Amino acid sequence: MNTAKTAERGGATTMAGRLGALARAELTLLGRSRATLVTALFVPLVVPISLRSAAGEMDLEKHGLDLGTMLLPAAIALALLFAVYAALTGVFVVRREELVLKRLRTGELRDPEILVGAALPSAMIGLGQSVLLAVGCTLLLDMDAPKALPLAVLGVLLGVVMCAALGAVTAAFTRTAESAQVTSLPLLFLSMLASGVAVPLEVLPDRVAAVCELLPLTPVVTLVRGGWTGSLSGGEALGATVIALAWTGLAVFAVRRWFRWDPRH
Repeated sequence: MNTAKTAERGGATTMAGRLGALARAELTLLGRSRATLVTALFVPLVVPISLRSAAGEMDLEKHGLDLGTMLLPAAIALALLFAVYAALTGVFVVRREELVLKRLRTGELRDPEILVGAALPSAMIGLGQSVLLAVGCTLLLDMDAPKALPLAVLGVLLGVVMCAALGAVTAAFTRTAESAQVTSLPLLFLSMLASGVAVPLEVLPDRVAAVCELLPLTPVVTLVRGGWTGSLSGGEALGATVIALAWTGLAVFAVRRWFRWDPRH
């Protein structure tokens, strides 16, 4: 029994060690890509500023919102889109075309470990930006403390995992690092326009909002906003969680089915 427990602990430590080593190596490579760093670090912080002027033209109070509860969920969604989804799409494509992924498969690393390890730096950047944006918006926009913080945390965590999986899916259908900037645009634009980022769903007509609720990033925005306002019912929170999990499950299935480990050229 003791030997079994020791083996289990050793196996877990070995897996953690492999993931840590791969994440450190990926972080080093990520630091050498200035374009990726600029996109991941600065774009999510700049874009919300442009949304502030648009928010002034909306009657937010009529729908139970204010500037803070509109901008904060939008800013966090943008951070996840650019720092996790768009960044990882490029990372997976570049590592595949440079034969890095193929070489990693010849060692002890399992396929899920390779993908998770490569995604960890971008995921940590996305989480760090989300925390920074939450603190910054709360202070600068004089927002109240979140009334249901666990919902906001759940939304961010679901968003990180989903965006990482969607990045791997997009990479599977992307040939080059240059084309990754194009293949990631549809989800970026769709999420910015119809997931409650640029325009809160509360402002949209009911039928349009009902369709937009089914988009991948909408549950993240819904849960984060509901975490701050405390206006989200149990059923609404459950519905948003189910939609986010469904998209994540579909993305994981697509990665297992179509992800390419060999160069596409």
